[in-house]
Amino acid sequence: MAFEKGEYGRAAERYDRLARVADARGGPRAPLLLLQAGRSRVYAGQAMLGLPSIKRGLELLVERGQLHRVHHVGMRTIADLKERGLEVEATNIEIHLGTILPKTFSAEPEAKRPALPAHCPSCGAPLRPDEVEWLDDVNAECGYCGSSAREEN
Repeated sequence: MAFEKGEYGRAAERYDRLARVADARGGPRAPLLLLQAGRSRVYAGQAMLGLPSIKRGLELLVERGQLHRVHHVGMRTIADLKERGLEVEATNIEIHLGTILPKTFSAEPEAKRPALPAHCPSCGAPLRPDEVEWLDDVNAECGYCGSSAREEN
């Protein structure tokens, strides 16, 4: 994968292309593809080009009722932007979260999830416990390829 090799510009182009098609079709992988496209742009030094993809990915998660996921991904994105010295962009995402999350949303902690492998065993995509769809207490679905990943022992 281009992203894992540090080829962020190339990865962004690929994720952008996939994300646009998935979003247009209402595909289940569209939010993650959009988020990864935006993240790739940020890592490539093109943060302002990445923000629209990140925002759209977060909006799709809200539309699908995955509010805790939006919160976790949003907070991770804000921290990542700040870590890279992108304070204005981090504030931009923070404001956006405030506008797309319902006013009644409470970010109460969810139950602790088991550790997953860092990457999907089938496609190599990154697996994050707060971003995957959990199938049961120990199995999660990769957001990119749909394969099942088990708790790491």
